[in-house]
Amino acid sequence: MTGLSLIPIGVLLLVACLIAMLSRRLGLPYIVGLLVAGFLIALLPNSPDLPLSRELIFNILLPPLVFEAAMQLDWRRFRHELPLTLTLAFLGVGIAAAVAAAGMHWIVGWSWIGAALFGALIAATDPVSVIASFREMGCQPRVSMVVEAESLLNDGVAAVLFAVFSAIAAGASPSAASVIPAFVWTLAGGVIIGFGVSSAILLIVGRTDDPLVEITLTTLAAYGSFLLAEHFGASGIISALTAGLLVGGIGSAEVISVRGRDRVRWAWEYFAFLANSFVFILIGVNVAHQPLHRLGSVAAAIAILLVLAGRGLSVYPLSALFRWSRWRLKSSFQHTLFWGGLRGALALALALAVPPTVVERNAIILTAFVVVAFSILVQGLTMPWLIKRLNLGRAAETEAVAAPAAAD
Repeated sequence: MTGLSLIPIGVLLLVACLIAMLSRRLGLPYIVGLLVAGFLIALLPNSPDLPLSRELIFNILLPPLVFEAAMQLDWRRFRHELPLTLTLAFLGVGIAAAVAAAGMHWIVGWSWIGAALFGALIAATDPVSVIASFREMGCQPRVSMVVEAESLLNDGVAAVLFAVFSAIAAGASPSAASVIPAFVWTLAGGVIIGFGVSSAILLIVGRTDDPLVEITLTTLAAYGSFLLAEHFGASGIISALTAGLLVGGIGSAEVISVRGRDRVRWAWEYFAFLANSFVFILIGVNVAHQPLHRLGSVAAAIAILLVLAGRGLSVYPLSALFRWSRWRLKSSFQHTLFWGGLRGALALALALAVPPTVVERNAIILTAFVVVAFSILVQGLTMPWLIKRLNLGRAAETEAVAAPAAAD
């Protein structure tokens, strides 16, 4: 994190705390406040350059965020919604990526490989943005579960697609004989490595009842699963997701000591708060430093519309497939799933990893910043209003449950 050495980390933490306090007082999403704060920091005289690199996001900030989000998921609810979320993650990402890629090729004029890379990196909703936003708004449990679980799964699928297209851009054969094995290993390898690392860690955790040791060991599970999977060409996100589910499910129920369970969860909530704070402040700083004026406003608008269209075509038709099943989503849930598909750090990390051989690389990075800024500022700011408008808050659910009881 050499870039952060230019400004005392304590100052950024103070800014994050002040933004958290102000956001809650004003009823605004925390991540929006962080993004704006980062933007304002960049506009200060002699403001420091705080680069947002793929290595910073993937190696330092993303592992604890994915792990903590997975660890906090209710395993029973997650398993119950799996047919729906897997469909949205796999088919949904494919549809969204295809819409964005086709539009950027035919309308904007990008090459097919550049358009495909952009479609893949922008197709997935970012778990960092989505989970941070939805937790603050206090949505009904099923709404939060579906949105968070789908987000955690689909970004892994998008990362796999991006890796495949990156290999093709670097000269690899685009044949099915080479693409399919790579796709399968990236997904299955992530699950295998995440399961193996977390299982080994839990064996050690079971031999201690010291909460500090348990916190340290779960930290090793988060980073170890993520980085090891990336090292072997598998999905670090899927690996950390698997590890988090195992630690949060079996670990919390059977392995982690009774006095350590709450402390481990509190520690991970704090880690997530720190990582979220740095991620969105740095996004704000880097958005302000991007030469967005070089990117035509028409192209930026087209990219935003394509992303929204792709999200809509991946949510509503796929949700209709479950209309007569136990996984049926009410229309209000579908609207929330559509508009709550925020983009964030993951899209930027992948954009920064576009091979230099791709002609549109700079345009892809700039466009990704535009889409992410729109997603967080426009969609993020209007999500609380939408949740309230659709009557999907926890308070509304409580009132709906209490009403029949009162009538009885």
